Amino acid sequence: MDASKTKLILVTQNEHKLRELKPLFEEYEVLFETTSLEKFEIRSNEVERVALEAAKIAYFEAKQPVVLDDTGLYIDALDGFPRSYAAFVLKTIGKQGILKLMQGVQDRSARFVTGVGFSDGETLATFKGVMKGSIAEKEAGEEGFGYDPIFIPDGESRTYAQLSFPEKVSISHRTKGFRAFLDWYTAEY
Repeated sequence: MDASKTKLILVTQNEHKLRELKPLFEEYEVLFETTSLEKFEIRSNEVERVALEAAKIAYFEAKQPVVLDDTGLYIDALDGFPRSYAAFVLKTIGKQGILKLMQGVQDRSARFVTGVGFSDGETLATFKGVMKGSIAEKEAGEEGFGYDPIFIPDGESRTYAQLSFPEKVSISHRTKGFRAFLDWYTAEY
């Protein structure tokens, strides 16, 4: 299939993700459309595997080239918890639950990992973006979404939520993952 003649579908309904990714896709001059298609998620500790399997299913349903992501938060002191289950944990115990689990913990190191999955029916590919950092002692900042108010990226004293939108996007795990994808995609297609 010649993906250059078929629109690329970015599988997400998350407005925050779209706001982050639209300028990056424009930088690469890659057009995309979104869909109401829900991302299918398998159970796996590895976001790259979740993204790859989700891309396979999304292509099967959409019959067009698809790209999507799955992001996990890995906290070292909690043996990697919540891993690829970050969205579920956010909905159940929330940021305050994570902070409670981290009370009195000295090693606050953590990392966000984004797995980007692509399928065009013939090619399956995954890409990864990582941002190392630490878990803050308390929530801070108004920007971003999800765990942004409790995650301090390496090289910063501020949380993701305290960074300006352009500052966060320039260093984020999602940007790194999608930049790797777009470098590959523009070279291939």
